Amino acid sequence: MKNKIFAMFDYLLILVIFSLITLGIMFIYSSSVNSSGVSVNIEYIKQIIWAGIGLVIMIILTIYDYRKLERFSFYLYIILVGLLVFTLIFGKNVNGARSWIGGRHFGIQPSEFGKSFFILFLAKFLKDTNNINSQTKRFFLSILILFVPLALILVQPDMGTGSVYIPIFLVMCFMAGIPLRYLIFILSYGVLTIFLTILPVWNSHIASNPVAAINVLTNMRLLMILIAATALIAVLGFVIRRYFHGPSYIFWISYVFSIITLSLVSSIFLGKFLKDYQIMRLIIFMNPNKDRLGAGWNIIQSKIAIGAGGIWGKGYLNGTQSHYRFLPQQSTDFIFSILSEEFGFIGGLVVFGLYTIIFVKLLILIKLCSNKFGVYIVSGILAMFVFHFFINIGMVMGIMPITGIPLLFLSYGGSSLLNSMTCMGLVMSISYRRKDLM
Repeated sequence: MKNKIFAMFDYLLILVIFSLITLGIMFIYSSSVNSSGVSVNIEYIKQIIWAGIGLVIMIILTIYDYRKLERFSFYLYIILVGLLVFTLIFGKNVNGARSWIGGRHFGIQPSEFGKSFFILFLAKFLKDTNNINSQTKRFFLSILILFVPLALILVQPDMGTGSVYIPIFLVMCFMAGIPLRYLIFILSYGVLTIFLTILPVWNSHIASNPVAAINVLTNMRLLMILIAATALIAVLGFVIRRYFHGPSYIFWISYVFSIITLSLVSSIFLGKFLKDYQIMRLIIFMNPNKDRLGAGWNIIQSKIAIGAGGIWGKGYLNGTQSHYRFLPQQSTDFIFSILSEEFGFIGGLVVFGLYTIIFVKLLILIKLCSNKFGVYIVSGILAMFVFHFFINIGMVMGIMPITGIPLLFLSYGGSSLLNSMTCMGLVMSISYRRKDLM
């Protein structure tokens, strides 16, 4: 029996996980040390406690047969929605978002650890509808599963955490065989909406020679005329194709103009929904020097820290950017900047290597797993880890906007760490049972 339990664990994966957690705790401690060499907070101690709790959860989930979670997945999803509603009403406001519940020292962020609940329920739904005749119906029901928690998270507002749910959804639906045209529609709609929202900001704050045509997006009367025109083209294309059996290219014209219409409408709401600090994040992403001592400070100091590390780094606890408090949120969003300053390019390369092992192992597991429920779960987890990794690294390097997305396993935060270790427990449970169909 003991040998069977020991065989359930992937020891290379465990080594990688604890290497990343150890690095995280080291640099969370480093971020707490001031210029006098004194630690000014106990975040690293709390991270150790969260890691201990996460270890217990990971072990339990590895031993537990993940397939039994199918019957509970709907209730987990309902718990997630309930917690998000509760957070909106009674939650604690942190950094402009009402996304936390609990006390000052051990609060939790439901939207963060709820990602695993969302993955489990969406995986069950996609498996149960695998043989459904109408893929359109399947897709729209999937959208509904995504929309409920996503809308509640965006209302908080927490666009960073909310954005993670979208690649999880897209990758899981792709693996489940949802037609690619539906997924491209959602992806194109999202990207175009963001672009149309950013464009007026760029035109008014960044462009040296503002483009007059872009003012259409800020003139409500002209914008309504543009929306009506694109909507008319989309509807006419649909009618001609559906009822008059027009050529196939008519469908694609209707498809493209539908995306444009929805994006134009959504950009209006998104523009009104964005807080001032979120607009400033977009501005300083496009031009950090626009507000060097304000909103642009984080990115500028982060790039200085990464560059100062050189090849080998300044040595552990010898960084200046964090110890002199030049980096806000340095134990969470900008943990990689501290690591790069103190351990240099080589330290960053080690982190990249450790994450690559996780990505490769998850890809191999997707290929080897015989159970659709397991395949969809691992696909969602892979999408989540890849998105977190590249967005956070891109953010600290200044090639992505600041979104408040942590670097999993390294960044300080109990909710993020517990969710990551929960996912790894599920992965090892699936890996051990990968050849079981039912």
